[in-house]
Amino acid sequence: MSFLLRPAQDSDLAALYRIAKSTGGGFTNLPPDRPALKAKLRRAAGCFSRQEDAPADDLFVFILENTESNRVAGTCQIFARVGSSMPFYSYRMGTMTQHSQELDRTFRAELLTLCTDLDGTSEVGGLFLDAAERSAGVGKLLARSRYLFMAMHRARFADRTIAELRGAHDDAGNSPFWDGLAGRFFEMSFVEADEFNARHGNQFIADLMPKHPIYTALLSDAARAVMGQPHITGRPAMRMLEQEGFSFAGYIDIFDGGPTMIAQTDQIRTIRESRSVPVAAVGETDGEPNHIVACGRLASFRATLAHASVTEDGITLNHEAARALGVRPGDMVTYAPV
Repeated sequence: MSFLLRPAQDSDLAALYRIAKSTGGGFTNLPPDRPALKAKLRRAAGCFSRQEDAPADDLFVFILENTESNRVAGTCQIFARVGSSMPFYSYRMGTMTQHSQELDRTFRAELLTLCTDLDGTSEVGGLFLDAAERSAGVGKLLARSRYLFMAMHRARFADRTIAELRGAHDDAGNSPFWDGLAGRFFEMSFVEADEFNARHGNQFIADLMPKHPIYTALLSDAARAVMGQPHITGRPAMRMLEQEGFSFAGYIDIFDGGPTMIAQTDQIRTIRESRSVPVAAVGETDGEPNHIVACGRLASFRATLAHASVTEDGITLNHEAARALGVRPGDMVTYAPV
């Protein structure tokens, strides 16, 4: 079974809408709203066609396609520079230490401070893979192909990259963090706020939330317990990010309290290990896929899993991978080990 990651097109709207409806909520980058998704595709098309190699407010949307069934199996996104059109708000977790001479005691209070520290970073997000397609290697192809795209268009991306993970909420649509903090300032449930956020962004929360630091001792136990914790379905994604070199540095989402993972772009494992080489040969090779291989610039970008071998002359690809990428001997590709 072969899978190909490629830029999303207008014709992918129906499939993207189907995927968005199956996420279970909380995916603000993938709203189950046709007009919002259509606007994303239109914006991404303009970004893929922009030729200037410099960071800008770009959005790149990708589609993972099962090449045997031609069925869309997943999607992912890259934001080249967050905070360009409006501030990118986060809560920064910190502590304040105070000492009382009369009591001869030192107190450490945990604080949440509204900040825009992450303005200007690149962001990977909007990743979702159909449950039926979660076979070995496919999730890695979907996630790591983004880093190959960044490596191949490095001048368009920032020196730091972030990834926001969905925060904890239950099947009934309750978010402990929302209920314990932001929800107290808005006359709407988490589900209502989630839908509004997906269509319009979280600026409305930042506009109306208090700007002064918030003592977490004033929050409910349930809200404090989920700060910086991913949704249960996001734990594998968090481990995958950690394997790529991302780490949690105390920034959380102002909406649901989910963790924001951060990495130096050039130190992301896939980017660091990527190499560009010519295709030396295409032949019959046996074995499990051992490389992610990509080719093409911007709207022509393609990536797939391949069983390949690398020598001084270049890379030898199996027929299926070469056919999916549309490459032949002499063409340049960029690869990273699985």
